[in-house]
Amino acid sequence: MNSRQPERSVPVVVLAGFLGSGKTTVLNHLLGNRGGTRIGVVVNDFGSIEIDAMSVAGQVGDSMVSLGGGCLCCAVDGSELDAYLEKLTAPAHRIDVIVIEASGLAEPQEMIRMLMANENPAVRYGGMVHVVDAAEFDATREKHPETDRHLAVADLIVLNKTDRVDAAERTRIETELGAHRAPGTPVIATDHGRIDPELLFDRRPWTETRGQLSFEDLLAEAAGAGSDSDDHGHDHEACEQGDCGHGGHCGHAHAHAGYESVEFTSDRALSPRRLIDFLDRRPAGLYRIKGFVRFDVPGHEERYEIHAVGRFLSFDPGPWPRGEPRRTQLVLIGSGIDGPGLLRELEECREEAPQDAGPESMWGVLRYVPRDPRAEPEGPAGDG
Repeated sequence: MNSRQPERSVPVVVLAGFLGSGKTTVLNHLLGNRGGTRIGVVVNDFGSIEIDAMSVAGQVGDSMVSLGGGCLCCAVDGSELDAYLEKLTAPAHRIDVIVIEASGLAEPQEMIRMLMANENPAVRYGGMVHVVDAAEFDATREKHPETDRHLAVADLIVLNKTDRVDAAERTRIETELGAHRAPGTPVIATDHGRIDPELLFDRRPWTETRGQLSFEDLLAEAAGAGSDSDDHGHDHEACEQGDCGHGGHCGHAHAHAGYESVEFTSDRALSPRRLIDFLDRRPAGLYRIKGFVRFDVPGHEERYEIHAVGRFLSFDPGPWPRGEPRRTQLVLIGSGIDGPGLLRELEECREEAPQDAGPESMWGVLRYVPRDPRAEPEGPAGDG
């Protein structure tokens, strides 16, 4: 049993999809456009990763582990995976997020089970992203009938290689995906694996030294100005926004196109029941939710960090940082979403008298806490 008590847990995102779907391309794009985020990587087949792309991540030997020969779900037992995650979450590496690129023949359900069963307090499951090859969609389903089962457990589906199909074919595939995905699971269409990293994890500016809610690029695009990002100079993020002075033709992906971000802040506590109701019926176009929530229900006065990728949702309770105001701060990222409508719904989640709420009001939230310390037996004195 790991007795280490980390200041925060590291989300682990599973990148799944059949052979040739574009998982490695997606991973390389995430690594090349990560900003100041430190990404740890677990890969089945090291040979499929471009060394140049891994160099972008820095510290190849320390921030990456390679599992050759077989699938994580069958050839590597849970203890081995636990050991790799233990290595990557060592405080010395300061990893912000871990991405597992699964074998093309892996069973996503088994990988999710292994991560959910992990007892390392520094690790938390961060969702499963399933990559689909639009050009080979029918052939893949015929060769691998389990495709439909895999789609059903995905939290986010990336329809890749859409540049290789026409509009009618893309619409047909999206309809097929809608029939086999779980209700509410978003589908993101892309080409060359150019998915916005912000949909999976915080992409920190190179100079950032504090905070989790860093969205200068998204907010600047939404506002049509780059007042906060101008200080960063000419970099990948500026190129992606087309604000680099080169007309957006620097060879970098314009991954933010079509995305909208919405910010919500409240100094008053939120009702856990009303917030869970809001989250349960969130629209499919709402790809990502992140931030911190204040509930102030007696016995639950902690700060609850919220993390949602697609339909995956988790809350991580922790202490309020000293000197910081106790308030709810949320950022919602999506496509085709009704921003003002979402804000109105969140405003209706405010709670007038949280001190009067009973402990049962938190049951819905606690369902999404990976490891509730209240449910664990107390250890010997001195465990903290």
